[in-house]
Amino acid sequence: MRQSSLINSGKKRVSSILPSELDSGRLPDHIAIIMDGNGRWAKGRGLPRSIGHKQGVEALKKTLRLCDDWGISALTVYAFSTENWSRPGEEVSFLLTLFEHVLQKELESLIEEQVKINFLGDIGVLPDKLKELMKKAIDSTQGNKGIRFNVCTNYGGRRELVFAAKKLALKAVNGELDPNLIDEEIFSNELFTAKETDPDLLIRTSGENRLSNFLLWQLAYSEIHITNVLWPDFDANALKKALLDYQSRLRRFGGV
Repeated sequence: MRQSSLINSGKKRVSSILPSELDSGRLPDHIAIIMDGNGRWAKGRGLPRSIGHKQGVEALKKTLRLCDDWGISALTVYAFSTENWSRPGEEVSFLLTLFEHVLQKELESLIEEQVKINFLGDIGVLPDKLKELMKKAIDSTQGNKGIRFNVCTNYGGRRELVFAAKKLALKAVNGELDPNLIDEEIFSNELFTAKETDPDLLIRTSGENRLSNFLLWQLAYSEIHITNVLWPDFDANALKKALLDYQSRLRRFGGV
């Protein structure tokens, strides 16, 4: 088992070994997570929503460590959706600033631990400083061989599909592509996730039973695990339960 100390803020830690209850040969290669419940976590403690978001970052750091230690190849998280712009301006500003701060603080650790980070979504409309940090993070970790960490930022599944359709339409109009040749593979290559495998497992926290416009194409055959745990409380035990649930499934992909 790989030994790792991902995003450890300079502190040495003991690697988390795969729990004995889990079958190392039947782990998902790629996990996607809808990280929900930061606001409710804070409200339940009489705290500002901002504190919930900060605790959510800590939960994400721990989850990334665990996935890397336990042998998961890719982790994709829903960090900021296209719908999140409708939140109060103060909260949106806080989230974007928090994003910048976390990238600045954690990039060195990501590089050291061989994490390969990527950002999926309509990045162009984000603040310039944040875009510069994201580009730096991508460029600095592009050659890394460890866990692939995809952060969906200003992401919306429907918008992604529309963008892909537009790109294919333009290629057809310009004579670069015969429309009759368009198949699932060609369409997938125009998505934000073009270079990534589809998730085997989707985890959604806080008990909500919906996709919330997340990876609508890519989750077609993913197993779905819903937990009532609020995201800031998501820990090794919650991840283990999700993986045990996954390993209890018989994946037939439409077959018998």
